[in-house]
Amino acid sequence: MIFSSLPFLFFYLTITLLVYKLSPLKLRNLILLLVSLFFYGWGEPVYIVIMFLSIAVDYTHGMLVEKFRQNDELARRAVASSVFFNLAILFFFKYWDFLMGSINALTGLRLPTFGLSLPIGISFYTFQTMSYTIDVYRKDAPVQRDPITFGAYVTLFPQLIAGPIIQYKDVAEQLAGRREDLEKFASGVRRFCVGMGKKVLLANAVGKLWESCRDMGELTVLSGWLGLFAYAFQIYFDFSGYSDMAIGLGRMLGFEFMENFNYPYISRSIVEFWKRWHISLTNWFRDYVYIPLGGNRVPRWKWVRNILIVWTCTGIWHGAGWNFLLWGLYYAAWMLLERLWLGKVLEKLPGVLRHIYAMAVVLVGWALFAIEDMGALGRYLAVCFGGGALWNAESLYYLRSYLPLLVLLFLGATPLLKKLAERLSENWREALTPALVLAMLVLCTASLVDASYNPFLYFRF
Repeated sequence: MIFSSLPFLFFYLTITLLVYKLSPLKLRNLILLLVSLFFYGWGEPVYIVIMFLSIAVDYTHGMLVEKFRQNDELARRAVASSVFFNLAILFFFKYWDFLMGSINALTGLRLPTFGLSLPIGISFYTFQTMSYTIDVYRKDAPVQRDPITFGAYVTLFPQLIAGPIIQYKDVAEQLAGRREDLEKFASGVRRFCVGMGKKVLLANAVGKLWESCRDMGELTVLSGWLGLFAYAFQIYFDFSGYSDMAIGLGRMLGFEFMENFNYPYISRSIVEFWKRWHISLTNWFRDYVYIPLGGNRVPRWKWVRNILIVWTCTGIWHGAGWNFLLWGLYYAAWMLLERLWLGKVLEKLPGVLRHIYAMAVVLVGWALFAIEDMGALGRYLAVCFGGGALWNAESLYYLRSYLPLLVLLFLGATPLLKKLAERLSENWREALTPALVLAMLVLCTASLVDASYNPFLYFRF
């Protein structure tokens, strides 16, 4: 089940909110656990077993860390055991077949592969459960002695299958008690509808342009770059829209989740881009990988090593494929270049040139991310950089047809519309907001009723 679907909107969400709001406060974490398990099991009930296993193992390990608080060696072993378990589960389901298949192809061996489907959201919730035992060990959060409350954290449906990645220390107090009032609920409804509009009305529409350009019989320079712009907008409005919906749903339930995007396409460097894109993932790798390795407070060669490790992990976290590894190393290279030399050069350039540079790097990066076949990737990029005709009738047709949408997407990816809204008087905002939210809900519902194209890009991660 995904948020941008009619069963979720008019069946699951409606019933969940009614049951949750009518329940006594002391039972609401139990209700959250039950409805979240139902949400997860809607598509893959067999994988609820993994969810229960994760809850049991990490709850137990948190208790062990607390028990061995005075014996640091045993506490560290409990943390290591928890991390090993979570990574083992993630490795088996996400990487085993890819790794064994690659070894078989290179050596001619017949190592076993299983062809298992990837449990939805496993990359997200394994990172969340790992953060729990680490936070308890570091004394960044108290141990959770109530298994129901801990289970509600692990399975919390608003951010279960595609983030934002919620670290335990950020919601520990909210799990114990949270503010729920009409104002916060209304804010959540507004945020959810905005996110759904970004996903259903914008990402879905421009996604068709990306697929048309990618599958074009005669790719041209124009259609190649047009496709990359389309994919860049699709993945941004798809994932940021989902994050908005998750944040909105969290507010309806009394939670406040961190922001996951901050207009990344206005960035003027790659370092800035990754401070604005998928912020929760960037923070997770910073807090639990980069800083424990020493961060930048180490000799230069170790710092370079740390950057390479973090970005290798970032790349393969997104998927089991050579293109994802290449994508991670690609960004590691640009990060190192900017921090060692290029950043000082960029500071001397006008802002518009720095923005063009950053977006060119990001667009090429999206080609590495989107095209998994390495041969097809090479051919696509070769055409983009002059290895084909500049344009043809088909690419000009797509440009004319999608130009109004691309202009709208460009504006929507900047703070401009938000700033214009903020300049309206409070009376105008109070009058227009409910009407716009209702219009968004109606348009999204109409689109979903008639839609045959409703992909969710981050579902596979």
